[in-house]
Amino acid sequence: MPVLVSDYSWTQTDSSVHISVPLKGAKPGRVHIMSTDQYIKVHFPPYLFEAFLFEPVHDDRSTAKVGNGVAVFSLPKRINKHWDHLMIATSDKEQKNEMRQKALLKYQEKLSSESRRKVEKQRAEKKYTLETMMKIEAEERESIQAMKDAERERTAAELAAWRLRREQKAEEDARLSAQSAGESSESLRVRTERQEDGASKGGRLRVDQRGSSDAKSQKKQGALPPPRQAGTIHITFSPRLFPTALRESRVPEEEEWLKKQAEARRAVNADVKELEELTENERNPDWLKDKGDKCFANGDYLGAVNAYSLGIRLNRKIPALYSNRAACHLKLKNLHKAVEDSTQALDLLNPPVAANAAARARARVRRGSAFCQLQLYTEGLQDYEAALKISPHNEALQADAQRIRDVIQGAAVDTRTH
Repeated sequence: MPVLVSDYSWTQTDSSVHISVPLKGAKPGRVHIMSTDQYIKVHFPPYLFEAFLFEPVHDDRSTAKVGNGVAVFSLPKRINKHWDHLMIATSDKEQKNEMRQKALLKYQEKLSSESRRKVEKQRAEKKYTLETMMKIEAEERESIQAMKDAERERTAAELAAWRLRREQKAEEDARLSAQSAGESSESLRVRTERQEDGASKGGRLRVDQRGSSDAKSQKKQGALPPPRQAGTIHITFSPRLFPTALRESRVPEEEEWLKKQAEARRAVNADVKELEELTENERNPDWLKDKGDKCFANGDYLGAVNAYSLGIRLNRKIPALYSNRAACHLKLKNLHKAVEDSTQALDLLNPPVAANAAARARARVRRGSAFCQLQLYTEGLQDYEAALKISPHNEALQADAQRIRDVIQGAAVDTRTH
């Protein structure tokens, strides 16, 4: 049975009533308030406050504030007059119960009307938003159409001007051609007359000149050099130098590694269904690797995983794609996937040569880090020590390996103590 609150306080003016109800340490989220024009209820288990008001109030203008351990009601009076009491003076339980039921029905009707008003308001706002968007789209379409019309008119004007210039140029060319044709016919007539006049005088001279010109052309043809003979150009390449000493030379392994890398670059999986929908760049595993590296640098680890994964689907023989995806899985705490990708990268980084030493060290460190986060410190230490063999002067690796040893020794000490 609830405990009735009796230590409330209230004040009034001719136009309003103010009620303060102590909440006994209850949190605001556990306080339930119901208010109508003649009934007020504040329920915060196990306490209950209810008031059957002396006169009706304006329920739609009434307010209730919860804070600082009290609930404060401000109730505007319907009739401006002084109340003798806050509540009606009756002890009839049936009358109070009837008033409660009426208040509950009014409260439910109030909630229903508020819900309907809220729905109608949301519907009106959606309608207004839709109309506004349609209006904006219509204005955009009109603007685009106006731009198209203006561009069409400008293009038509330019085309008409170009045609006019072309016609004018054609007329000018025809006029000049006709003029030059007339001049040519006139000069030809004059030259013909001159040739006829000098035919009898210069016959001997023309024969001598023709013979002289034939002799000169024959002399020029005889002076041409003979054609060049065919030959073969031999090209030799300088031998590739490796960083290891001759007595420790691993040239066969280096050559095998280079051949393996060249084959891996050419091995593109053409069976990927999405290949037809990809752009030319997206079909290139190297481009996808660069894209994944940029996403990783920007903190977009999921985007980097997607880029590396598509590159792997296109070409499953590039170790850098697996190693870099392992780094992304470390950031995303996908530790088992990080171990799998690092292992796959190490399998592809065979044979172990100087050209892939840095890549092997990175893959070892990433797998060792994943093992340590999985609390498999012994396996993690093995990978870190393998990385130190590749890069023995790396101080950061030395410090990380020592911390792992300390953790393993500490765990062993704790085990012996217990």
